[in-house]
Amino acid sequence: MRSAKGQRALRPVLCGVRTFWDAVGDGVFFCPCCGGDRNYRRLTGRRRLTVLGVPLVGRGEAEPVVECAACLAHHAPEALDHPTTTRFSAMLREAVHTVTLAVLAAGGTTSRTVLEAAVATVRDAGLDDCTQEQLFTVVEVLAADTGRGSGTDPAAEACGPTLAIELHEVLAPLAPHLAGAGRESVLLQSARIALADGPYCAAERQVLTTVGSALGIPAEETARLLAEAARTPS
Repeated sequence: MRSAKGQRALRPVLCGVRTFWDAVGDGVFFCPCCGGDRNYRRLTGRRRLTVLGVPLVGRGEAEPVVECAACLAHHAPEALDHPTTTRFSAMLREAVHTVTLAVLAAGGTTSRTVLEAAVATVRDAGLDDCTQEQLFTVVEVLAADTGRGSGTDPAAEACGPTLAIELHEVLAPLAPHLAGAGRESVLLQSARIALADGPYCAAERQVLTTVGSALGIPAEETARLLAEAARTPS
């Protein structure tokens, strides 16, 4: 004999409210549930009162969602703001490359040790074909375009408005997707390049301070990290 609980479970649902979804877009996103890049559908929905499974009366609009094609989990549309793994890797490579060029422009490219440290940093970020000659050439071209090297004060020109804007444009979108340790790592990588040929010069310190600011690291924390890096044997 069935229990009362079992009988209730077998009773058909006579009426209820269901959401009917329509796909309005698709693409690839980083699924928080899967922990990786997945295809998605962007859905809009309408709630309807149903009787015996038949939709009858509208009950308003449902909030739009993003549905993962793999796990079928629904996420708020803000999930699309998180870069895919592929996009994040590209953003990180661009950021490291830009910061490296800024440090080299501030400290110069005459030191073989500095160029070796710069190449190692850029390659670790994923630009495996980077060479010392490439970095040297790009920095020289940048110097020529900005007019540096013709009697100007390197410290004054190291991180002028144009370079500061470029660093913020590259680093600011990346910073929210990096943990605190990740932001510090980008700063310390650039600090090690600057320190490869000795203590920071004024121009290098100015660039590194701007890097910390663009990454959203408080000024006092940036100063502490740079000081610790300078005390750490290379």
